[in-house]
Amino acid sequence: MEGFVREAFLIFDCMSKQEKIDNFDANGLGLKDSGLFGLPFEVEDAEVVVIPIPWDVTVSFADGTSNGPEAILWASKQIDLYQLGHKDAWKMGIAMREIPMDWADLNKHYRKKAQEVIGKLEAGASAGDDDVQKLITEINEQCTELMDYVYTRSLAQLKLGKLVGILGGDHSTPFGLMKALSETQGEYGILQIDAHADLRDAYEGFTYSHASIMTNALTLKNVTKLVSVGVRDICEQEVESIENSNSRVVAFYDEQLKSKEFNGVNWNSICEEIIAELPKKVYISFDVDGLDPSLCPSTGTPVHGGLSFEQAVYLIRKVVSSGRTIIGFDLVEVAPSESGWDTNVGARMLLQLCNQMGASNGRMPSFSN
Repeated sequence: MEGFVREAFLIFDCMSKQEKIDNFDANGLGLKDSGLFGLPFEVEDAEVVVIPIPWDVTVSFADGTSNGPEAILWASKQIDLYQLGHKDAWKMGIAMREIPMDWADLNKHYRKKAQEVIGKLEAGASAGDDDVQKLITEINEQCTELMDYVYTRSLAQLKLGKLVGILGGDHSTPFGLMKALSETQGEYGILQIDAHADLRDAYEGFTYSHASIMTNALTLKNVTKLVSVGVRDICEQEVESIENSNSRVVAFYDEQLKSKEFNGVNWNSICEEIIAELPKKVYISFDVDGLDPSLCPSTGTPVHGGLSFEQAVYLIRKVVSSGRTIIGFDLVEVAPSESGWDTNVGARMLLQLCNQMGASNGRMPSFSN
């Protein structure tokens, strides 16, 4: 039976995109050797290309998100494809590049070195100590190589006219895509859904820390706006960075969002307030810990509070219905659990992000709220 399934999927490889669509059973079982969401598409004939990055070297609490891409690929094949508002969304084509196992191996090696650094710092050592600084320099050099890898792969797909998303890994992983978009799309804003501001300066000495992704993003002159939603775990330095940004950075803190809702302001009105801060072109950076932790208990740094799944999807759909264009996205910090719950949620959010980006770019009819 396994050989039959593999042979059946190999037949798809020889078909044109239209032939794949015509021969695909959207109501059927996701085949073992099929692609993302059980779809028959290759990167070459997909409108949306997902680049998996198995990397969590610099995480400061629990690791495991480097295993997110593989686990989400597996979980995605169990998800039904119908999306309310457009039943044939899958026909635009979604495909994921092969998971780069060489980077997964490097991640294991450098994660041990990073844990050694973190252990020394927690024991009272200084980042300037010779032995610590040597390790930090080595890790930063490898992280720079990863950013270059993501940038090169992203730029290649963008030049082919693909819509690109990054599947992490930790939140450091999408910087290369952000850089590539700044060169190909001009000015854009970032909609960040996250429990954390990620505005640290080289946290724990790591230039490309998961806690520094937005600090790094703001070095790109074409990133004109950062709108953070759901933030509820933040340090004083990050608050000062927001307040001194001359409105380049706007935070919708979770406590404030909840207070508005408790006082009768509906989520639709809140979403309109958030979206009013965004420019015409929008990149969505989705850290799964922006959701209520009951939806992502295994993520590296879970925090009480956060958005429901439906609130997050409604906000993203409102971005599309506002006439703005989603030019790229990342989904990060999904860590596999024994139950499979985290990756189930992650896979479902990934499908939403792919479909909404496709809708906003006219690759398929837009959804209605």
